[in-house]
Amino acid sequence: MRPTTLPLRAGSRRGLTGALALVLLSAVLGFPAAADSAKGLAYDFSFEAIEGGAMPLAQWRGKVLLVVNTASFCGFTPQYEGLQALWQRYAARGLVVIGVPSNDFGGQEPNSEAEILGFCKGAYNVTFPLTHKQVVSGREAHPFYRWAADRLGTGATPKWNFHKYLVGRDGTLIGAFPTRVTPQAPELIQAIEAALAKD
Repeated sequence: MRPTTLPLRAGSRRGLTGALALVLLSAVLGFPAAADSAKGLAYDFSFEAIEGGAMPLAQWRGKVLLVVNTASFCGFTPQYEGLQALWQRYAARGLVVIGVPSNDFGGQEPNSEAEILGFCKGAYNVTFPLTHKQVVSGREAHPFYRWAADRLGTGATPKWNFHKYLVGRDGTLIGAFPTRVTPQAPELIQAIEAALAKD
């Protein structure tokens, strides 16, 4: 006896087609489907390094990540110094600071990648990893930033340069710290040290 199948209603077919298209699009672009983004890990995402080449976050699996959108011509640009200090202080314990240059806020990062890298190294002796310039807000944001928005809500998304996301050793998003929370702020230091203390 053959199993019976029920015909799909037109609305169901449209829903199935839309879902399939979303899955296929996500596979092509290399990031999780929106429906799955809340379940994903930071390790599912990749940037392009400022020097060129892929920068998959999975290369730092088991580390604590501090992902910061940066800009060269901002009143908060001196935070580069504090970020470099964090990197030097905690790298041996497993912290990776990642700078994500962005021109989203106030047009304060108009330079090319080569100019950004030269500025960061020359003015602040930055040695932590930097990505290519990225969109970090809105619908066109890099998939990592859309994932973070799904996880923490739009209230925790970048509103200006030097917004900080902290990712735990297991790849889950611990929290967000707005621009005015400096790299040396007690609440950020406490969160970093707590994350580093976990296996």
